Amino acid sequence: MSEIKTKIRELVEKRNVARVGGGEKRIEKQHAQNKLTARERIELLLDEGSFEEFDMFVTHRTTAFGMDKEKYYGDGVVTGRGTVDGRIVYVAAQDFTVFGGSLSETFALKICKVMDQAMKVGAPVIALNDSGGARIQEGVRSLAGYAEIFQRNILASGVIPQLSGIFGPCAGGSVYSPALTDFILMTEGTSYMFLTGPTVVKSVTGEDISTENLGGASVHASKSGVTHFVAKSDEEGILMLRKLLSFMPSNNLEEAPIISCNDPIDRLEESLNEIIPDDPNKAYDMMEVIKTVVDNGEMVEVHSSYAKNLIVGFARFNGRPVGIVANQPKFLAGVLDINASRKGARFVRFCDAFNIPLVTLVDVPGFLPGSGQEYGGVIVHGAKLLYAFGEATVPKVTVTLRKSYGGAHCVMSPKQLRGDMNYAWPSAEIAVMGASGAVGILNGSQMKKMEDAEERAKFRAEKEAEYTKEFANPYQAASLGYIDDVIEPRNTRFRICRALEALANKKDLNPAKKHGNIPL
Repeated sequence: MSEIKTKIRELVEKRNVARVGGGEKRIEKQHAQNKLTARERIELLLDEGSFEEFDMFVTHRTTAFGMDKEKYYGDGVVTGRGTVDGRIVYVAAQDFTVFGGSLSETFALKICKVMDQAMKVGAPVIALNDSGGARIQEGVRSLAGYAEIFQRNILASGVIPQLSGIFGPCAGGSVYSPALTDFILMTEGTSYMFLTGPTVVKSVTGEDISTENLGGASVHASKSGVTHFVAKSDEEGILMLRKLLSFMPSNNLEEAPIISCNDPIDRLEESLNEIIPDDPNKAYDMMEVIKTVVDNGEMVEVHSSYAKNLIVGFARFNGRPVGIVANQPKFLAGVLDINASRKGARFVRFCDAFNIPLVTLVDVPGFLPGSGQEYGGVIVHGAKLLYAFGEATVPKVTVTLRKSYGGAHCVMSPKQLRGDMNYAWPSAEIAVMGASGAVGILNGSQMKKMEDAEERAKFRAEKEAEYTKEFANPYQAASLGYIDDVIEPRNTRFRICRALEALANKKDLNPAKKHGNIPL
């Protein structure tokens, strides 16, 4: 009996050693940088007492460069399974206190194990990144480890949700695993991502740039669009990941969880009847519309600092999670451009992969003109959003609030891209272009012949009024069946809720194929 007690005591001691990672001094250093440890992050992420750790006693295998003299249980990554709001998730948290969180062969194998199990049982994977990159002492084995992880990211894509929290450095090849996941979250001041650091950049290009300006959270949130969310601290970031999960199913064969809702679906919002300005060139805030119609005014915006002319994010209607895509007239008049198209396409494809209905709110005057956009490939990038909406088989509800012009109209989930229910407000203008541009083309030669400026202005005003009456309204589109109904703005919430309920069991199929060739 004493022998068994000794073994149990030995086990407890080993577990206690494993739980301190690289030791108390390194943990203190981590805290001094306003960062949590890997285990603290897991504890905050998962439901209390739900974490079951895998491979706690794994150590690295290399003996080169004196590595045989320094080994730590877990080898720099904490992996396992737990629950978030009672739903199973798998987690891998890099431990910066052990070899700077650098990736070894065994480190990679631990991550691969949880990813493989997550795929088998159909549960999300959450990676909490805080790593100096590949472990140089392991040479090509560390690179092989990265590639093994990347392959699993690829196979899991569209099958189970994959979330990445960047809570420290993420550099070199290690950036590609987060880039392959569905959503990335970074923290202000403590996280960064780049392929090559400031030292290499300076030696190659001569550019002198700081770590923060090269790959900090604000840069990737507003300029590159690499990160979808930015948190002020580890704690805030972890809670954001928990909330994000609540809008998603566990896998692509399930529906997103519906919660009870105390917000009446027939709530009338009189303010919406007044929100569209009389002046068609005057802006308003689409976010006010969104928060007015969704459950309890709550929305989780994705990419809030990037391509602000398009809003994407998660909300609920009568407890049912939806993805929202909406033009934002406050920025660039709500036009589509390269960045907005990429942002929207990526989000639409995620929602479609995981059975999350799409609600599209349209007020788009067209695509942003200019050589910069054309040289940057706006044609191909705009086609991405078009492709994503056309490919999507989830329920799709579209509401046109004001402008829907030209090619941009064709991109924003119209009836012809298998939009299930397409509504319009009475203020909707669905046409090839606005009245001013149309009259310039249709009557330009005639106006040129008019020498009297007053006469020309009067003629233009008459023709614009004629065009507006004929085309800048929703009724021609409704008469052709392209708009299912013209609705009162105040009834928008009710109509969307009812449409989503009716479409809950919708079945739509794409032709059998290996995969499409989206214009990347």
